[in-house]
Amino acid sequence: MNIRQALLMAQHALLGSDSAQIDAEVLLCSALDKPRSHLYAWPEQALGPAQLNRFETLLERRILGEPVAYITGVREFWSLPLQVTPQVLIPRPETEVLVEQALALLQAPQALVADLGTGSGAIALALATERPGWRLVATDASPTALAVASDNSIRLGLGNVIFREGLWCDALPAGPYDMIVSNPPYIEPDDVHLGQGDLRFEPRSALVADNAGLADLGTIARQALPHLRPGGWLLLEHGWQQGASVREILEGLGYREVGTIKDLSGNERISVGCRV
Repeated sequence: MNIRQALLMAQHALLGSDSAQIDAEVLLCSALDKPRSHLYAWPEQALGPAQLNRFETLLERRILGEPVAYITGVREFWSLPLQVTPQVLIPRPETEVLVEQALALLQAPQALVADLGTGSGAIALALATERPGWRLVATDASPTALAVASDNSIRLGLGNVIFREGLWCDALPAGPYDMIVSNPPYIEPDDVHLGQGDLRFEPRSALVADNAGLADLGTIARQALPHLRPGGWLLLEHGWQQGASVREILEGLGYREVGTIKDLSGNERISVGCRV
């Protein structure tokens, strides 16, 4: 079986997926340890028995619904190849909107910034890449998640990020902070989507929050106030239907310049507030 035939076979097997072609290509690249450009340059190349066996094993895992990122162990975020494991959420494109807003709101060459619930380290490492003069503190209550984030930082050669274990602001070293960002759990416990797609495989503790998904968002908004300097910013990612509720939380706590930014799909996704 050559590369072209293997891709056709995989796409047919993944007909139920809305990303069958991309999934097939990514899995075959992983099996061959080659970039995607190789598939187009050498479509007639025959797969060796070991390569074909590995590809079929990866394909079977995807057929059973396992996310491609967990199968390959890698997900790209902000053009950074990040290691991901089932102990961390899979970084998603909408979270790049949070990175964009953080960079737009805080343009100082030097700053102290915290990323709460860092998971794979995606947000903190993207900011560290764009702002080498910033000092970033990435926290997580999960030691296994912190190990993944730390490994990503080391592989990317980023020395301006430190990692601390603990829940939200409880883990922060002394500030004050110029900015605090977070993509916390915000899905309601009984949301039907938890039983669908990639969410079935991701850590529930990083997805679900009480109080209609608002519990952790409210906790972070309260805890962040004494850690932010006057004029410091809080940025929170949330569900598409939670913008109004998060704005109400921020305004009720006395944040000013409260607003919400939409993602590329037009959904309210990132709410911000500034400490007086």
